[in-house]
Amino acid sequence: MQVLLCLSFALGAGLLLSRITKPLGLPSVTSYLVAGILIGPYCIGRLGIEGLGFVSMENVKSFEIISQAALGFIAFAIGNEFRLSQLKKIGGKATFIGIVQAVVATLLVDAALIGLHFVLGEEKLPLSMAVTLGAVAAATAPAATLMVVRQYKAKGKLTDLLLPIVAIDDAVGLIIFAVSFGIAKAIEHGEVNVKAIVLEPIVEIVCSILLGAVMGMLFSLFERFFNSNSKRLCLSVTCVLFTVALSMLKFEIGGVHVGFSALLVCMMLGTMFCNLCDFSAEIMDKTDAWTTPLFCLFFVLSGAELELSVFTDVTIVGIGVAYIVTRSIGKYLGSYMSAKITKCDKKTTKYLGVTLLPQAGVALGMSVTAMELGEVGTMIRNIVLFSVLIYELFGPVLTKIALTKAGNIEPKPKHKERKHRTPPAKI
Repeated sequence: MQVLLCLSFALGAGLLLSRITKPLGLPSVTSYLVAGILIGPYCIGRLGIEGLGFVSMENVKSFEIISQAALGFIAFAIGNEFRLSQLKKIGGKATFIGIVQAVVATLLVDAALIGLHFVLGEEKLPLSMAVTLGAVAAATAPAATLMVVRQYKAKGKLTDLLLPIVAIDDAVGLIIFAVSFGIAKAIEHGEVNVKAIVLEPIVEIVCSILLGAVMGMLFSLFERFFNSNSKRLCLSVTCVLFTVALSMLKFEIGGVHVGFSALLVCMMLGTMFCNLCDFSAEIMDKTDAWTTPLFCLFFVLSGAELELSVFTDVTIVGIGVAYIVTRSIGKYLGSYMSAKITKCDKKTTKYLGVTLLPQAGVALGMSVTAMELGEVGTMIRNIVLFSVLIYELFGPVLTKIALTKAGNIEPKPKHKERKHRTPPAKI
């Protein structure tokens, strides 16, 4: 009963706050995140009433399966943007911009934090922490971006380029993090593991793409045996959940650790499906409608998971602000320069960088891995939590503004009259 009460309370809080904040023009994502904070362990949850909000972080973590499933469907939806007809037009541009903006953000954060390292000293800002945070800076959150695009039905050159870049960013971020984290471990422990730095991230990306491709082909094959929309929707949900489950597998071959990126696997699942299945667009529309409450829950849970306690540490806040400012500048400059080089239109060049600021799931995953560094890892985790809190609250709003300025979101009329039904004539 408490689990169902908690879930219904979370959904209700997200919906209610989205209604309250609607006059302010805030995206639903931001409303859901704020709702999560309000019913989380630091606000209503402090009352300790089971079922009325989340009473502890452990309580929030117990619903992690919902977040994992939601990320699978988010990645599946982004994979739908990789249609061959679209890739022929923008594939090269998206790949180039995706790589450049991630690398520039990493280099700029590295330079700023390594500079701060020499000012503050090893005790307050270890060199290994500066290097690791630079790698985390490359990651961009696909969930918030996709939700804003869907909510406002954004269409245009910027939107067409944005979603593929966010997808490519995940693969680039994995490689950058693996290399940088290998260097950070060498600084801390004096050991260099070539397998972990070079081989394992490449293996993870290749295996993720292969697994997603196989699942996509099987999905397209089985879909042909069902004719009704309800059965096809059931199969879609089954395939995505099964693929998310498979992506959690980890094993070792010849001393090499083999794992999968759930985001990459599910993106590839969506890519293969949309290119192999003739009626994929119709099925994707049905799946999108089904996942709306799931995504609402995902963002409310994300809000509840944000650690407000990080604000009590001045050092964390100071380094966090430096990280946020330099990452934001890096993302904007990297996308601006690469968009200029690839001859994107003026509005796309100007506003693309702003839409790449949101950061959440992938960055948090990296910060968990960073915990291997001991006390330094704990500091990294707290700084990432601080930055995610800021980015998740303001990132969706900035994405909406950028897409509107670029002409990808059509402004709605301020006053919309309600239509009243004409009462039936009395006989």
